[in-house]
Amino acid sequence: MTNQFRYTSYAQEIIFGPGSIAYLGEAIERFHWQRLMLCASGSLRRDGTIAAIEGILGSRLAATYEQVQPHVPDFQVAEALAIAGKHEVDALIGLGGGSCIGMAKALSRGMGEQGSNRVPTPVIAIPTTYAGSEMTPVYGVTHHGDGLARKITVTDNNILPRLVIYDPLLTRKLPAAMTASTGINALAHCIEALYSITRNPLSTAAALGGIRAISSALPRCYVDGDDLEARSEMLSGAFLAGSALAHVTMALHHGLCHVLGGTAGVPHGVANSIVLPHAMRFNLDATAPLLAQGAEAMGISLAGRSAESAVEEAIQRIYDLIGQMKLPQRLRDVGVQETDLPHLARVALQSRAVQSNPKPISDVAQIEEVLRAAW
Repeated sequence: MTNQFRYTSYAQEIIFGPGSIAYLGEAIERFHWQRLMLCASGSLRRDGTIAAIEGILGSRLAATYEQVQPHVPDFQVAEALAIAGKHEVDALIGLGGGSCIGMAKALSRGMGEQGSNRVPTPVIAIPTTYAGSEMTPVYGVTHHGDGLARKITVTDNNILPRLVIYDPLLTRKLPAAMTASTGINALAHCIEALYSITRNPLSTAAALGGIRAISSALPRCYVDGDDLEARSEMLSGAFLAGSALAHVTMALHHGLCHVLGGTAGVPHGVANSIVLPHAMRFNLDATAPLLAQGAEAMGISLAGRSAESAVEEAIQRIYDLIGQMKLPQRLRDVGVQETDLPHLARVALQSRAVQSNPKPISDVAQIEEVLRAAW
């Protein structure tokens, strides 16, 4: 445990439990929001989730943008901003995974920059995956220019969702592949929070609680998506994971995942699944005692063995789980060419997250070595 730390807390209301979406209307009345805009993806229209929100909000739902694409493209942000301005929206709802909630955050900041009082528009988050964006003051937008795509992350405490509704019933429709990939994303949040250079006692406690819940619940959710007890435990783990990551600096793992998403188009959860074991192994010699806590939370005994040995077992368990859930385990399997690796490494070296890695990274060759191991 670190002896010195800084900690920032945020004003957030969390409503958790099966059926908790029913409290949305009451909560909006308490906040006095009148004209809301919903940000979602087409899959949530098809499975009836958007219709349920429409039924709750009625005339208070002023606009809907339901075409959100992965990695939040800049042209979609511009499109949605115009709609929000036209309808004089006073609050935004991000419904779905990290991209939908990220879109709501991007609009919050964009509307604040356009407004006369410069105050971001409040955000409500209703997650239907385990991506964790609802708990963090961070979002990423993929910018396109000169034929290139680059995902740029923004941190702004003012765009953190004011209200988060966690309803495990909304996750039962999540397909097995998305359950698996966003579940590994949540696990990666916990792992990275454990060894973050800005970790603190509360982030560590949340990360360890998240690892325990996810290790128990994720395999069960994957096998039986209707298991409400497993879905509830998994969503609780995702809440803890997001909470842990919200209060620390990210590192190599997430830096690489953002580059693979924004530049190479790899879905964020899939990028997490491929990169996580390799990022853990790269950082092992600098972080073994910290990661060993995570191994113990996974049920691995530390008695009579080195921290490195316990973490190696944890890495293998995670790798095996990713394989059992039929997620891609190599970059070559998701369209990344070997010739892309030097460019991806150069882009990653510029990432603030990569520069904040607990094991210092000063040379592009270090990053390329990790990418080649994952390729």
